[in-house]
Amino acid sequence: MKKFLLNRFTLVIFLLLLFIFISALSYATEVSTNLADSVFRLHVIANSDSDSDQNLKYIVRDKIIEYMKTICENSISKNDYIKIAQDNLENIKKVAQDTVIQNGYNYNINVSIGNFEFPTKTYGDVSFPAGFYDALRVEIGNASGKNWWCVMFPPLCFVDVTSGIVPEESKETLKNDISSEEYDLITGANTEVKFKFKLVEMFQSWGLVAKQ
Repeated sequence: MKKFLLNRFTLVIFLLLLFIFISALSYATEVSTNLADSVFRLHVIANSDSDSDQNLKYIVRDKIIEYMKTICENSISKNDYIKIAQDNLENIKKVAQDTVIQNGYNYNINVSIGNFEFPTKTYGDVSFPAGFYDALRVEIGNASGKNWWCVMFPPLCFVDVTSGIVPEESKETLKNDISSEEYDLITGANTEVKFKFKLVEMFQSWGLVAKQ
């Protein structure tokens, strides 16, 4: 009788743990997918890790952000930003190439829009879990140096990138374009959400979450 009860108890515990695991996996998958569907990123990769190449990367970044801010001024959705970027790929490339030449370098520039894999990244006090995100990618020269990224939509690129803090106005824009759960997740609003953030990362590292 004791053995029977022990087996029943073990089975109940196993089923409970299985339910918790499946629920957590479902949550992580949904969050990863929804965030990726809501975000369009800018990704600038330096020629190398030398101080001069890294400095050039930031100069190119500033020029591209300035240009994108001008042409996306009236855009209100992720699709708007992607469409405008697609229509202006050659202009974006020219802005980057002219900046490189004006600063005394002859690196080639490659510009593309695609779905690229990103590790977990922090922008100011906002973090995004690892995954595949739609992005405008700008590669300088060999593109073998450290990269820089920001969120083009919702428009977090168009703030003071040196302050380390995303302004409340930009956070409000972000909040309007994603769910409250996702917003709390990436801003680390409380301990429970921080745990969920780690949960998303863990399942992604195990390959159990489709990073799309």
